[in-house]
Amino acid sequence: MAYRRTENVVRRLAARHDAILGAAAALASEAGINAVQIAPVAERAGIAAGTVYRYFPSKTDLVAALVASVAELEIGAMRSAADAAPGPLSALAAGLTTFAAHALTNRRLAFALIAEPVDADTDAARLPYRSALAAEIGRRLSVAIGGGHLPDQDIKVAAPALLGALAEGLVGPLAAQPRDDPQMRDAVQTLTLFALRAVGVADARARGLVVQAQMPKQRSA
Repeated sequence: MAYRRTENVVRRLAARHDAILGAAAALASEAGINAVQIAPVAERAGIAAGTVYRYFPSKTDLVAALVASVAELEIGAMRSAADAAPGPLSALAAGLTTFAAHALTNRRLAFALIAEPVDADTDAARLPYRSALAAEIGRRLSVAIGGGHLPDQDIKVAAPALLGALAEGLVGPLAAQPRDDPQMRDAVQTLTLFALRAVGVADARARGLVVQAQMPKQRSA
């Protein structure tokens, strides 16, 4: 019986942890990362603020956990899409398309986790997300370059540059705001095409890769 009670406690603790992160994500999606504060998160989760503090001693700890949670999901989705692609360039296109589609699906959260103006501590807590995204893009670039599918280039420069261009084009203050699914697909395709051209994929090949990468997203929607 004691073992069963311990399992139940573990499940309750995990569920409460997930509820706190869910509340934090909801607030960030609605009002930005600066809205992720202990008291409003506790209210959204339906628990006491003291309970949140037991899991996350500070706002920065809470933001860091939220970033890690989103990063795990997003990087996992990018890898799954890329791993299912038939070749290195297709994998690169699939990963970029997945990131772009997810960012446009929840532009406010993407902006909150990547580009929203914040204090230094919060920005430091967000940095691992950008680093993980750039690393995943860099990994796909490395495979494509190693296989002779792309010209040789400095991945440490190219990967962050692609991430920056995508982020600004998707969720930055100057980005267009798609109003429906066709406009969203057009935006995803345009930015993926831009990224592929930027790293040296010939235009005709890049257009074919974009169409190939986009089709699974349309079917799964």
